[in-house]
Amino acid sequence: MNLRLQEKKIFFASDFHLGSPDEKSSKDREKKIINWLNEIQDDAAAIFLVGDIFDFWFEYDQVIPKGFIRFLGKIANLREKNIPIFFFTGNHDLWMKDYFTKELGIPVFHHPIELTVDKTKFLVGHGDGLGPGDRSYKILKKIFTNPVCQWAFKWLHPDIGMRIATKWSSNSRITNVSKNDNEFKGEDEWLWAYCKQVELNKHFDYYVFGHRHLPLNLPVGTKSRYYNLGEWVSHFTYGVFDGKEFEIKKYGA
Repeated sequence: MNLRLQEKKIFFASDFHLGSPDEKSSKDREKKIINWLNEIQDDAAAIFLVGDIFDFWFEYDQVIPKGFIRFLGKIANLREKNIPIFFFTGNHDLWMKDYFTKELGIPVFHHPIELTVDKTKFLVGHGDGLGPGDRSYKILKKIFTNPVCQWAFKWLHPDIGMRIATKWSSNSRITNVSKNDNEFKGEDEWLWAYCKQVELNKHFDYYVFGHRHLPLNLPVGTKSRYYNLGEWVSHFTYGVFDGKEFEIKKYGA
């Protein structure tokens, strides 16, 4: 994919986890996200929403999850202003299909993509299942993405499916801080290790991922950087590229 800035900027954000951990805090977060989108829209050449935007999302043939209407209305408004928006699936909303593409002209990516902005090269993705370790999740992801399993889940009544999903989501990292996932793991940062491995074979100036829930800015070799976008439950961080450099910023700081 190739984009031109034309004196504007590209914005990246991930892990909004709309719907978690409860309705009130999710709506408060949704309003903050909309305020952020209002503030950046005039400067945005494009907006990348890099996975786990929703804490759960499953597209039935004729049904989508209830809620998030303010957020959906805002991204519809941005598309009417001809601002390109790109969605990535994460481990919580990997069941996205073509609803956003058909309704709003928003591409949905299920894997990392290569992006060139003028002459700057990016690798962008959510990050789940990449790098060494985390074997249990990688097995689980194969099950979740299996067409037969998705077909079987689709035949559950949406009320039952959503109830199951909400129970599963309550055990996610965003609501369970006892795993110390908010601590920097040094050389054990699996996405950092993944970026280093990719860089051995193909050069990218910037590696931009979500999933980790921790804002990070780390070197990859001598000419590249790995950035993690953090999340919007406690960090409220996002990435911005102005054509010269990439920065992680905190909304409201």
